[in-house]
Amino acid sequence: MELTHFNEQGRARMVDVSDKEITKRTAAARSSVEMAPGTLAAIKAGRIGKGDVLAVAQVAGIMAAKKTADWIPMCHPLPLTGIDIRFWDNSEDRLYIEATVKTTGKTGVEMEALTAVSAAALTVYDMCKALQKDMIIGPTLLVQKSGGKTGDYALEESGHQDAGGSAE
Repeated sequence: MELTHFNEQGRARMVDVSDKEITKRTAAARSSVEMAPGTLAAIKAGRIGKGDVLAVAQVAGIMAAKKTADWIPMCHPLPLTGIDIRFWDNSEDRLYIEATVKTTGKTGVEMEALTAVSAAALTVYDMCKALQKDMIIGPTLLVQKSGGKTGDYALEESGHQDAGGSAE
């Protein structure tokens, strides 16, 4: 497989996508935050002093997806056409976060989906750190992508039990 992010001098470059076809592209990523049962209960009951944790994390994830090219040096700035972030939990000690990002363009939105769940998870941590400092973020992974030259991808769930189930 040829590495496309290097020029003929071996230096990093942003890949030229000018000749690529415009297609519908979607990606979904997932992360989680492991925490004490009391912390999860406080989030669900709205007892976190900084406010509605899930509402703030949702906005943070959306904002982060829109700014991915500012964070990741070789990412193309993309006109995103949709961002959806969902939360669910295991009723014990883990909050799951899943983001689905869409565009119609020349390159995919995997990095935007991964950035969205990462920012949402970091926001959960930030809002709850006064209550608990030893929360664990992750795993963070791509669960699905469609569109583009490389085609579709879907994570085989059996290999990633810690990644959580579907948000449906």
